[in-house]
Amino acid sequence: MTSQLYRHLGKWLGVAGYMVQYGCIAHCTLEFVGDFVVCKGPSMEPTIFSEDIILTEHITPRFNRINRGDVIIARSPSNPRHHICKRVVALGGDKVKNGFHTHIVPKGHVWLEGDNNHNSTDSRSFGSVPAGLIRGRAVCRVWPLSELGGLSPTPSWHVPR
Repeated sequence: MTSQLYRHLGKWLGVAGYMVQYGCIAHCTLEFVGDFVVCKGPSMEPTIFSEDIILTEHITPRFNRINRGDVIIARSPSNPRHHICKRVVALGGDKVKNGFHTHIVPKGHVWLEGDNNHNSTDSRSFGSVPAGLIRGRAVCRVWPLSELGGLSPTPSWHVPR
């Protein structure tokens, strides 16, 4: 009876060990390689609509390879519990006109704007964003399936200024 108990215990410990291993692999993949993000709100319309699911990768931001025109996911500078989906309009050292004001984006920062410039809270409201807040770069839309594929190019109003 005792040997049978040890045999079952050994099997369960083996299963638990595999679960921990696969859990660690899944965590590292989602944290350091990429993940899926459900976007909410109208700020990126018509590129990304509310409830669209996008695939993001986390490698580009880690190696500081973000470019103008990239759609990114970043921690919100005004509420660190939330993430925002915006387009990179300017990089450190660039000049951006915001109404009557001209801003120079500091090194190590980016200027983010939503594609729906009439309904977006972005750098025009909270200023440039530290590049360290960028979590990932959008690669493609995966849901809805009818829209599967790459994201539309930079809208004409997002040309470098």
